[in-house]
Amino acid sequence: MGLNIQIAIDCRNPHELADWWAETLEWAVEPQDEAFIRSMIEQGFATEAETTTHHGKLVWQAGAAIRPAEEIDAKAPARRMLFQTAPEEKTVKNRVHWDVRLVGKDKDVARQELEARGATFLWSASQGPHSWHTMADPEGNEFCIS
Repeated sequence: MGLNIQIAIDCRNPHELADWWAETLEWAVEPQDEAFIRSMIEQGFATEAETTTHHGKLVWQAGAAIRPAEEIDAKAPARRMLFQTAPEEKTVKNRVHWDVRLVGKDKDVARQELEARGATFLWSASQGPHSWHTMADPEGNEFCIS
């Protein structure tokens, strides 16, 4: 039996970073239920300060998630990335990163497109016939493209 996975990423701006990664991976940002958020405030379980407006919609301030578009309506998605606020800045190299498989797209073209959208090129490497670029997203989280 396979297990589902969620990867949580600490960041300063979860909604902006979720948008960036959703576009990068061709995934979708998980919708948040404005009526539910309002009901939590009305019932005293949350405060207005715990919310924000993103793309004209009321959302929880502390986080945003993305998942593959085909899983956007799933009750229990198999794959999900959660972007959540963290009080501290990123200061060292990630101990975990993800590899983005380009599925036939040229990695140099992908690198240029990602840099144009705010990613930073860090270095190129290879092992045997396999080569990749290590990049950082707009908040400095490392990832590889190959």
